[in-house]
Amino acid sequence: MIDIQANLPALIVVIPLLGGVLATFTGRGILPWAWASLVTGATFALTLRMMATLLQSGAPYISYELGNWPRWWGIEYRVDLLNAFILLVVAGVGFITTLYARESVNDEIAKDRHHVFYAVWILAITGLLGITITGDAFNVYVLLEISSLTVYALIAMGKDRDRRALTASLRYLILGSVGASFILLGIGYLMMVTGTLNMEDMHNQLMRLANLDTNRTVLVAFAFLLVGLSIKMALYPLHMWLPKAYTYAPSAVSALLAATATKVGVYMAFRFLFGIFGVGFSFYAMPSHLILLAMASLGIVFSSLAAIRQNNAKSLLAYSSVGQIGYIVAGFSLANPDGVAGSIVHIFNHAVTKGGMFLALGAVAYRVGGTDISHLRGLAKRMPLTCGALALGGLGLIGMPLTAGFISKWYLVKGAMGSGMWGLVVVVLFGSLLALVYVWKLIEAMYFGEPTGRSAEAKEAPLSMLIPIWILVALSIYFGVDATFTGETATRAAAGLLGGTP
Repeated sequence: MIDIQANLPALIVVIPLLGGVLATFTGRGILPWAWASLVTGATFALTLRMMATLLQSGAPYISYELGNWPRWWGIEYRVDLLNAFILLVVAGVGFITTLYARESVNDEIAKDRHHVFYAVWILAITGLLGITITGDAFNVYVLLEISSLTVYALIAMGKDRDRRALTASLRYLILGSVGASFILLGIGYLMMVTGTLNMEDMHNQLMRLANLDTNRTVLVAFAFLLVGLSIKMALYPLHMWLPKAYTYAPSAVSALLAATATKVGVYMAFRFLFGIFGVGFSFYAMPSHLILLAMASLGIVFSSLAAIRQNNAKSLLAYSSVGQIGYIVAGFSLANPDGVAGSIVHIFNHAVTKGGMFLALGAVAYRVGGTDISHLRGLAKRMPLTCGALALGGLGLIGMPLTAGFISKWYLVKGAMGSGMWGLVVVVLFGSLLALVYVWKLIEAMYFGEPTGRSAEAKEAPLSMLIPIWILVALSIYFGVDATFTGETATRAAAGLLGGTP
């Protein structure tokens, strides 16, 4: 009999991996969705247990050696507070969006492809979980490819509603492949220097180099990884794959990607920049912190301006996501406790806020057939609960007090002031003003317009869609009122990163 407690790290990846493969045999009807819900629910339960185990043990991390091979030669799964937190985000949002997906997928994807959709959906979540939990650099690349290939397919399945999903998927495939190639080359160069793929060992070997700051192989590896990770994070101006992908993907897929995919990209940046290269090299010996701060600041401003110009609500939220990635990257680029903690806590806060908003737009598309601003006019009179969730999520993007977004920006402002980066404080505040403009664009349409066409005849979204929407929105409000768990976890995780622990 399997010892669940002892094998938790492996089960978090193995269960959805097997579940995704078996989903292809579930046939038609409700069974594919039910199976996906069961698999993602079990995976979420395991991540909760993993977090509880880590907190109760008091240990800095839990190590699991696959096949009992020593981690220096085999593959190690390692869970500390940082990736346990990210695992909760990925598995939790994956489970909630799966519950939501039934009606949305029935409406947007042909019924004879549902078993394929849910198989690819589960495998995409598997890849994201695997990237987060592994302690092996090459295993990161392998799992990155699994998640990327499945995400390309999920986006392309939006073609039944809009053929532009195919070109959006192709664009993501091309840019994603470029990013993955840079990452693979960077990992290869690091292996040449260190002779290992284990992240902890790789870090230790790099720290022993007398000429680390001038070693050309290390510098090239660092540059390649920085470019590749920036593409995967959708950091401005390497974000061009993201807006179209989010806009034309099926509604449930847009929510999953916005809440998890780019966040795992940020997690990879944490692991490589802090865990392998170390804070001293990544942010002091190299000028990367200035480059990242500049890119993040430009992303916050120009992506918000682009969001204001959009006439499609999904596209508006997509450009907003690029700006929100800017906040996350700006936080960890400060390399101080408040900045890094703000970056970590914003991964969670943005995931629940933006995930809830994309789910709400999916409910709008389900009832009125689209997500253009014109479809939202006066819709609050017909779909008050859906529009209320969208409005509350918007307040979180602005960073209003009593929302999770406020907590994130408070940490970021404290971190910026602590480093004397007053320009970043101005950027954060200006970004909030721009967010107010594009969120008001949605609120004005929903609450001050008159419904026409299908909007005038729309009914409230089904309960099966409303409950997942409001779970995420309620979380964004709750953790804005009581941020004890998220704040303390992020602070402790930031302390571990800044201490150089991989």
